[in-house]
Amino acid sequence: MFDFDSIHDRQAWSATKWVRYHDRDVIPLWIADMDFPVAPAIQEALAGYVAHGNFGYRSVPRELPQLLVEDHRRRYGWAVDPQWIVWLPGLVLGLNLAVKACCAENERVISFSPVYPPFLQAPVLQGRQLVDVPLRPTNAAGTVHAIDFDRLEEAVQRPAAADGALLPATRLLLLCHPHNPIGRLFTPDELDRLATFCDRHGLLVCSDEVHCDLILDGQTAHRPFARVMAERSPALLARTITLHGPGKTYNVAGLGIAWAIIPDATLRRRFRAAMQRLVPDPCSFSYSALQAVFSDCEPWRQALLAQLRVNRDQVSAALERMGLAHSHPEVTYLTWIDARALAAEVGNAAAWFEEHGVGLSDGAEFGRPGYLRLNFAAPPALLHEALQRMEHAIAALRQTSRRASGDSA
Repeated sequence: MFDFDSIHDRQAWSATKWVRYHDRDVIPLWIADMDFPVAPAIQEALAGYVAHGNFGYRSVPRELPQLLVEDHRRRYGWAVDPQWIVWLPGLVLGLNLAVKACCAENERVISFSPVYPPFLQAPVLQGRQLVDVPLRPTNAAGTVHAIDFDRLEEAVQRPAAADGALLPATRLLLLCHPHNPIGRLFTPDELDRLATFCDRHGLLVCSDEVHCDLILDGQTAHRPFARVMAERSPALLARTITLHGPGKTYNVAGLGIAWAIIPDATLRRRFRAAMQRLVPDPCSFSYSALQAVFSDCEPWRQALLAQLRVNRDQVSAALERMGLAHSHPEVTYLTWIDARALAAEVGNAAAWFEEHGVGLSDGAEFGRPGYLRLNFAAPPALLHEALQRMEHAIAALRQTSRRASGDSA
Protein backbone atom coordinates (compact mmCIF):
# COMPACT_ATOMS: atom_id res chain seq x y z
CA MET A 1 0.00 0.00 0.00
CA PHE A 2 2.86 2.39 0.85
CA ASP A 3 6.26 2.47 -0.83
CA PHE A 4 9.19 1.80 1.48
CA ASP A 5 11.22 -0.11 -1.14
CA SER A 6 12.03 2.37 -3.90
CA ILE A 7 15.43 4.06 -3.84
CA HIS A 8 15.18 7.71 -4.85
CA ASP A 9 17.95 10.05 -5.96
CA ARG A 10 18.07 12.48 -3.04
CA GLN A 11 21.34 14.03 -4.20
CA ALA A 12 19.44 15.62 -7.06
CA TRP A 13 17.53 17.63 -4.43
CA SER A 14 20.60 18.46 -2.31
CA ALA A 15 19.52 16.32 0.64
CA THR A 16 21.94 17.06 3.49
CA LYS A 17 22.20 13.38 4.30
CA TRP A 18 23.56 12.61 0.83
CA VAL A 19 25.45 15.71 -0.31
CA ARG A 20 28.04 15.18 2.42
CA TYR A 21 29.31 12.35 0.17
CA HIS A 22 28.32 13.81 -3.21
CA ASP A 23 31.60 12.83 -4.86
CA ARG A 24 32.12 9.50 -3.08
CA ASP A 25 30.55 6.05 -3.10
CA VAL A 26 29.29 6.23 0.48
CA ILE A 27 25.84 5.15 1.68
CA PRO A 28 24.77 7.66 4.35
CA LEU A 29 23.26 6.23 7.53
CA TRP A 30 24.06 9.17 9.78
CA ILE A 31 21.75 12.20 10.18
CA ALA A 32 18.28 11.36 11.51
CA ASP A 33 16.06 11.62 8.50
CA MET A 34 14.56 8.80 6.47
CA ASP A 35 15.16 7.71 2.89
CA PHE A 36 11.44 7.07 2.46
CA PRO A 37 9.01 9.38 0.68
CA VAL A 38 6.50 11.07 2.96
CA ALA A 39 2.95 9.82 3.38
CA PRO A 40 0.76 10.29 0.30
CA ALA A 41 -1.61 12.47 2.35
CA ILE A 42 1.23 14.92 3.02
CA GLN A 43 2.24 14.95 -0.65
CA GLU A 44 -1.37 15.66 -1.64
CA ALA A 45 -1.71 18.46 0.92
CA LEU A 46 1.48 20.11 -0.32
CA ALA A 47 0.43 19.69 -3.96
CA GLY A 48 -2.84 21.43 -3.12
CA TYR A 49 -0.97 24.33 -1.56
CA VAL A 50 1.33 24.58 -4.59
CA ALA A 51 -1.72 24.61 -6.89
CA HIS A 52 -3.13 27.49 -4.85
CA GLY A 53 -0.13 29.43 -6.15
CA ASN A 54 0.35 32.18 -3.56
CA PHE A 55 3.20 31.73 -1.12
CA GLY A 56 3.02 34.94 0.84
CA TYR A 57 2.95 35.31 4.63
CA ARG A 58 0.71 32.74 6.25
CA SER A 59 -0.79 32.66 9.73
CA VAL A 60 -1.46 29.51 11.73
CA PRO A 61 -4.65 27.96 10.28
CA ARG A 62 -7.53 28.44 12.71
CA GLU A 63 -8.24 24.73 13.01
CA LEU A 64 -4.62 23.64 13.55
CA PRO A 65 -4.31 24.20 17.34
CA GLN A 66 -7.46 22.17 17.95
CA LEU A 67 -6.18 19.38 15.71
CA LEU A 68 -3.04 19.29 17.86
CA VAL A 69 -5.11 19.22 21.05
CA GLU A 70 -7.21 16.32 19.77
CA ASP A 71 -4.11 14.46 18.59
CA HIS A 72 -2.45 14.71 22.02
CA ARG A 73 -5.62 13.63 23.81
CA ARG A 74 -6.02 10.61 21.52
CA ARG A 75 -2.38 9.51 21.43
CA TYR A 76 -1.13 10.40 24.90
CA GLY A 77 -4.19 10.90 27.09
CA TRP A 78 -3.04 14.47 27.74
CA ALA A 79 -5.40 17.44 27.87
CA VAL A 80 -3.56 20.39 26.29
CA ASP A 81 -4.99 23.92 26.33
CA PRO A 82 -4.53 25.59 22.89
CA GLN A 83 -3.18 28.69 24.67
CA TRP A 84 -0.19 26.64 25.85
CA ILE A 85 1.12 26.16 22.27
CA VAL A 86 4.04 28.19 20.95
CA TRP A 87 4.79 27.48 17.29
CA LEU A 88 8.44 27.14 16.27
CA PRO A 89 10.42 26.58 13.07
CA GLY A 90 12.58 23.90 14.72
CA LEU A 91 13.32 21.91 17.86
CA VAL A 92 17.02 22.72 18.31
CA LEU A 93 15.91 26.32 18.51
CA GLY A 94 13.40 25.26 21.17
CA LEU A 95 16.14 23.75 23.33
CA ASN A 96 18.13 26.97 23.19
CA LEU A 97 15.09 29.11 23.94
CA ALA A 98 14.23 26.92 26.93
CA VAL A 99 17.73 27.34 28.37
CA LYS A 100 17.57 31.09 27.87
CA ALA A 101 14.07 31.41 29.32
CA CYS A 102 14.60 29.20 32.36
CA CYS A 103 18.11 30.11 33.53
CA ALA A 104 19.96 33.27 34.41
CA GLU A 105 23.46 33.62 32.99
CA ASN A 106 25.90 31.05 34.34
CA GLU A 107 23.20 29.00 36.07
CA ARG A 108 23.37 25.27 35.55
CA VAL A 109 21.52 22.90 33.22
CA ILE A 110 21.44 19.11 33.62
CA SER A 111 21.45 16.72 30.69
CA PHE A 112 21.99 12.97 30.40
CA SER A 113 24.70 11.68 28.05
CA PRO A 114 25.12 10.09 25.63
CA VAL A 115 22.56 12.36 23.99
CA TYR A 116 21.67 14.22 20.81
CA PRO A 117 24.44 16.85 20.51
CA PRO A 118 22.33 20.05 20.90
CA PHE A 119 21.47 18.98 24.46
CA LEU A 120 25.16 19.30 25.29
CA GLN A 121 25.66 22.45 23.23
CA ALA A 122 22.64 24.62 24.09
CA PRO A 123 23.63 25.51 27.70
CA VAL A 124 27.12 26.58 26.63
CA LEU A 125 25.86 28.52 23.61
CA GLN A 126 23.45 30.43 25.85
CA GLY A 127 26.06 31.30 28.47
CA ARG A 128 24.89 28.76 31.04
CA GLN A 129 26.76 25.82 32.60
CA LEU A 130 26.22 22.26 31.43
CA VAL A 131 26.06 19.56 34.10
CA ASP A 132 26.46 16.28 32.25
CA VAL A 133 25.06 13.34 34.23
CA PRO A 134 26.02 10.16 32.35
CA LEU A 135 23.36 7.52 32.02
CA ARG A 136 24.26 4.35 33.92
CA PRO A 137 25.22 1.41 31.65
CA THR A 138 23.33 -1.74 32.58
CA ASN A 139 25.35 -4.05 30.34
CA ALA A 140 29.08 -4.50 29.79
CA ALA A 141 29.09 -2.91 26.34
CA GLY A 142 27.38 0.24 27.48
CA THR A 143 24.61 -0.06 24.89
CA VAL A 144 21.75 -0.31 27.42
CA HIS A 145 21.31 2.48 29.96
CA ALA A 146 19.24 3.71 32.87
CA ILE A 147 19.07 7.02 34.73
CA ASP A 148 21.71 7.15 37.45
CA PHE A 149 19.74 8.71 40.30
CA ASP A 150 22.68 8.69 42.70
CA ARG A 151 24.79 10.78 40.33
CA LEU A 152 21.78 12.96 39.63
CA GLU A 153 21.47 13.82 43.32
CA GLU A 154 25.17 14.63 43.47
CA ALA A 155 24.84 16.90 40.44
CA VAL A 156 22.44 19.33 42.09
CA GLN A 157 24.56 19.88 45.18
CA ARG A 158 26.07 23.37 45.52
CA PRO A 159 29.52 23.00 47.04
CA ALA A 160 31.43 26.18 47.76
CA ALA A 161 34.07 27.38 45.34
CA ALA A 162 37.62 28.12 46.48
CA ASP A 163 36.63 31.62 47.56
CA GLY A 164 33.77 30.27 49.71
CA ALA A 165 30.96 31.34 47.35
CA LEU A 166 28.34 28.80 46.39
CA LEU A 167 28.32 27.47 42.84
CA PRO A 168 25.47 28.76 40.65
CA ALA A 169 22.12 27.09 41.16
CA THR A 170 20.84 24.28 38.95
CA ARG A 171 17.61 25.46 37.31
CA LEU A 172 16.76 23.21 34.38
CA LEU A 173 16.72 19.58 33.29
CA LEU A 174 16.94 18.97 29.54
CA LEU A 175 15.27 15.60 28.99
CA CYS A 176 15.38 13.57 25.76
CA HIS A 177 12.25 11.41 26.07
CA PRO A 178 12.25 8.93 24.33
CA HIS A 179 16.00 8.91 24.23
CA ASN A 180 18.25 9.52 21.25
CA PRO A 181 20.69 7.80 20.66
CA ILE A 182 20.14 4.88 23.05
CA GLY A 183 16.71 4.12 21.60
CA ARG A 184 14.87 3.16 24.75
CA LEU A 185 11.80 4.26 26.66
CA PHE A 186 12.25 5.35 30.22
CA THR A 187 10.17 3.10 32.46
CA PRO A 188 7.18 4.42 34.42
CA ASP A 189 9.26 3.99 37.59
CA GLU A 190 12.11 6.06 36.15
CA LEU A 191 9.74 8.82 35.06
CA ASP A 192 8.03 8.87 38.46
CA ARG A 193 11.37 9.00 40.29
CA LEU A 194 12.51 11.77 37.97
CA ALA A 195 9.35 13.76 38.71
CA THR A 196 9.99 13.31 42.44
CA PHE A 197 13.57 14.53 41.95
CA CYS A 198 12.43 17.62 40.02
CA ASP A 199 9.82 18.37 42.68
CA ARG A 200 12.30 18.02 45.53
CA HIS A 201 14.86 20.32 43.91
CA GLY A 202 12.51 22.82 42.30
CA LEU A 203 13.75 22.14 38.77
CA LEU A 204 12.18 23.29 35.55
CA VAL A 205 12.10 20.60 32.84
CA CYS A 206 12.31 20.89 29.07
CA SER A 207 11.37 17.52 27.57
CA ASP A 208 12.09 16.96 23.87
CA GLU A 209 9.63 14.26 22.76
CA VAL A 210 10.10 14.38 19.00
CA HIS A 211 10.69 10.61 18.69
CA CYS A 212 7.66 9.59 20.75
CA ASP A 213 5.53 8.48 17.78
CA LEU A 214 8.24 6.02 16.71
CA ILE A 215 7.73 3.43 19.47
CA LEU A 216 8.42 0.39 17.36
CA ASP A 217 5.91 -2.09 18.73
CA GLY A 218 3.14 0.19 17.47
CA GLN A 219 1.12 -0.38 20.65
CA THR A 220 2.91 1.11 23.65
CA ALA A 221 1.53 4.54 24.50
CA HIS A 222 3.92 7.41 25.03
CA ARG A 223 3.69 9.10 28.43
CA PRO A 224 4.54 12.82 28.18
CA PHE A 225 6.71 13.96 31.06
CA ALA A 226 4.46 16.98 31.56
CA ARG A 227 1.58 14.59 32.14
CA VAL A 228 3.67 12.73 34.74
CA MET A 229 4.25 16.05 36.50
CA ALA A 230 0.58 17.08 36.16
CA GLU A 231 -0.55 13.86 37.84
CA ARG A 232 1.31 15.06 40.92
CA SER A 233 0.13 18.67 40.99
CA PRO A 234 -0.75 21.66 38.78
CA ALA A 235 2.27 23.43 40.30
CA LEU A 236 4.59 20.80 38.83
CA LEU A 237 2.90 20.95 35.43
CA ALA A 238 3.72 24.66 35.46
CA ARG A 239 7.42 23.81 35.59
CA THR A 240 7.40 22.03 32.22
CA ILE A 241 8.17 22.82 28.60
CA THR A 242 7.41 20.05 26.09
CA LEU A 243 8.98 20.18 22.63
CA HIS A 244 7.53 18.19 19.76
CA GLY A 245 7.14 18.22 16.00
CA PRO A 246 6.48 15.99 12.98
CA GLY A 247 9.99 16.10 11.53
CA LYS A 248 11.27 12.68 12.61
CA THR A 249 8.15 10.52 12.41
CA TYR A 250 6.82 11.94 9.14
CA ASN A 251 10.14 12.87 7.49
CA VAL A 252 9.32 16.55 7.06
CA ALA A 253 12.26 18.08 8.94
CA GLY A 254 13.02 20.25 5.93
CA LEU A 255 9.64 21.96 6.18
CA GLY A 256 10.55 23.60 9.49
CA ILE A 257 7.70 23.28 11.96
CA ALA A 258 7.62 22.30 15.63
CA TRP A 259 5.98 23.49 18.83
CA ALA A 260 6.54 24.05 22.51
CA ILE A 261 3.76 23.29 24.99
CA ILE A 262 4.18 25.61 27.99
CA PRO A 263 1.29 25.47 30.49
CA ASP A 264 2.48 28.28 32.77
CA ALA A 265 1.67 31.77 31.45
CA THR A 266 4.70 33.41 33.07
CA LEU A 267 7.14 30.82 31.73
CA ARG A 268 5.45 31.08 28.34
CA ARG A 269 5.98 34.86 28.31
CA ARG A 270 9.65 34.36 29.18
CA PHE A 271 10.00 31.82 26.38
CA ARG A 272 8.38 34.19 23.88
CA ALA A 273 10.56 37.04 25.13
CA ALA A 274 13.62 34.90 24.47
CA MET A 275 12.50 34.72 20.85
CA GLN A 276 12.97 38.54 20.68
CA ARG A 277 11.51 38.92 17.19
CA LEU A 278 14.51 37.03 15.86
CA VAL A 279 12.73 33.69 15.43
CA PRO A 280 10.85 33.31 12.13
CA ASP A 281 7.44 31.73 11.78
CA PRO A 282 7.24 28.13 10.55
CA CYS A 283 7.39 27.66 6.79
CA SER A 284 4.00 28.31 5.18
CA PHE A 285 4.10 24.89 3.48
CA SER A 286 4.55 23.21 6.84
CA TYR A 287 1.08 24.14 8.07
CA SER A 288 -0.51 22.16 5.24
CA ALA A 289 1.77 19.20 5.94
CA LEU A 290 0.91 19.26 9.65
CA GLN A 291 -2.83 19.38 8.97
CA ALA A 292 -2.41 16.18 6.95
CA VAL A 293 -0.30 14.58 9.71
CA PHE A 294 -3.01 15.14 12.28
CA SER A 295 -5.86 14.08 10.00
CA ASP A 296 -4.80 11.39 7.54
CA CYS A 297 -1.43 9.75 8.25
CA GLU A 298 -1.99 7.08 10.90
CA PRO A 299 -2.19 4.13 8.44
CA TRP A 300 1.10 5.28 6.91
CA ARG A 301 2.73 5.60 10.35
CA GLN A 302 1.73 2.07 11.29
CA ALA A 303 3.11 0.74 8.01
CA LEU A 304 6.32 2.70 8.64
CA LEU A 305 6.71 1.13 12.09
CA ALA A 306 6.32 -2.34 10.58
CA GLN A 307 9.09 -1.61 8.06
CA LEU A 308 11.34 -0.14 10.74
CA ARG A 309 10.94 -3.26 12.87
CA VAL A 310 12.12 -5.38 9.95
CA ASN A 311 15.06 -3.03 9.34
CA ARG A 312 16.03 -2.95 13.01
CA ASP A 313 16.13 -6.72 13.18
CA GLN A 314 18.20 -6.87 9.98
CA VAL A 315 20.71 -4.44 11.51
CA SER A 316 20.91 -6.37 14.77
CA ALA A 317 21.52 -9.65 12.95
CA ALA A 318 24.31 -8.11 10.86
CA LEU A 319 25.99 -6.44 13.83
CA GLU A 320 25.89 -9.74 15.72
CA ARG A 321 27.75 -11.36 12.84
CA MET A 322 30.29 -8.53 12.95
CA GLY A 323 30.78 -8.98 16.69
CA LEU A 324 29.77 -5.37 17.44
CA ALA A 325 27.71 -4.88 20.60
CA HIS A 326 24.72 -2.65 19.97
CA SER A 327 21.33 -1.52 21.17
CA HIS A 328 18.12 -3.14 19.97
CA PRO A 329 16.01 0.01 20.06
CA GLU A 330 12.48 0.12 21.41
CA VAL A 331 11.94 3.48 19.74
CA THR A 332 13.41 5.55 16.88
CA TYR A 333 15.21 4.26 13.80
CA LEU A 334 18.65 4.61 15.37
CA THR A 335 20.98 1.85 16.59
CA TRP A 336 23.75 2.68 19.09
CA ILE A 337 26.94 0.66 18.48
CA ASP A 338 29.90 -0.03 20.76
CA ALA A 339 32.90 0.24 18.41
CA ARG A 340 35.57 0.86 21.04
CA ALA A 341 37.43 -2.39 20.37
CA LEU A 342 37.31 -1.72 16.63
CA ALA A 343 38.58 1.84 17.20
CA ALA A 344 41.54 0.43 19.10
CA GLU A 345 42.57 -1.28 15.85
CA VAL A 346 41.59 1.24 13.19
CA GLY A 347 41.49 4.61 14.92
CA ASN A 348 38.27 6.59 14.43
CA ALA A 349 35.64 3.95 13.63
CA ALA A 350 33.28 6.37 11.89
CA ALA A 351 36.04 7.52 9.53
CA TRP A 352 37.10 3.90 8.94
CA PHE A 353 33.61 2.77 7.93
CA GLU A 354 33.32 5.86 5.74
CA GLU A 355 36.46 4.72 3.91
CA HIS A 356 34.62 1.43 3.33
CA GLY A 357 31.50 3.06 1.90
CA VAL A 358 29.16 3.64 4.86
CA GLY A 359 28.60 6.96 6.61
CA LEU A 360 27.70 6.67 10.32
CA SER A 361 27.46 9.22 13.13
CA ASP A 362 30.48 9.50 15.40
CA GLY A 363 29.61 8.83 19.03
CA ALA A 364 31.99 11.58 20.14
CA GLU A 365 29.36 14.11 19.06
CA PHE A 366 26.97 12.53 21.57
CA GLY A 367 29.54 12.54 24.36
CA ARG A 368 30.83 8.98 23.79
CA PRO A 369 33.98 8.57 21.69
CA GLY A 370 34.32 5.04 20.34
CA TYR A 371 30.59 4.59 19.75
CA LEU A 372 28.61 4.93 16.52
CA ARG A 373 25.01 5.70 15.64
CA LEU A 374 23.39 4.00 12.65
CA ASN A 375 20.18 5.25 11.01
CA PHE A 376 18.28 2.26 9.61
CA ALA A 377 15.36 4.20 8.07
CA ALA A 378 16.30 3.25 4.52
CA PRO A 379 14.85 1.06 1.77
CA PRO A 380 15.71 -2.59 2.51
CA ALA A 381 17.98 -3.03 -0.53
CA LEU A 382 19.97 0.08 0.32
CA LEU A 383 20.29 -0.93 3.96
CA HIS A 384 21.34 -4.46 2.93
CA GLU A 385 24.10 -3.05 0.71
CA ALA A 386 25.37 -0.80 3.53
CA LEU A 387 25.44 -3.66 6.02
CA GLN A 388 27.25 -5.89 3.51
CA ARG A 389 29.92 -3.22 3.09
CA MET A 390 30.37 -3.06 6.85
CA GLU A 391 30.55 -6.85 7.16
CA HIS A 392 33.08 -7.13 4.34
CA ALA A 393 35.25 -4.44 5.93
CA ILE A 394 35.19 -6.21 9.29
CA ALA A 395 35.91 -9.59 7.70
CA ALA A 396 38.88 -8.19 5.75
CA LEU A 397 40.26 -6.55 8.89
CA ARG A 398 40.03 -9.81 10.82
CA GLN A 399 41.68 -11.74 8.02
CA THR A 400 44.54 -9.23 7.98
CA SER A 401 44.85 -9.49 11.76
CA ARG A 402 45.02 -13.28 11.61
CA ARG A 403 47.71 -13.13 8.96
CA ALA A 404 49.70 -10.66 11.02
CA SER A 405 49.38 -12.89 14.07
CA GLY A 406 50.54 -15.89 12.04
CA ASP A 407 53.53 -13.99 10.66
CA SER A 408 54.58 -12.84 14.12
CA ALA A 409 54.28 -16.38 15.45
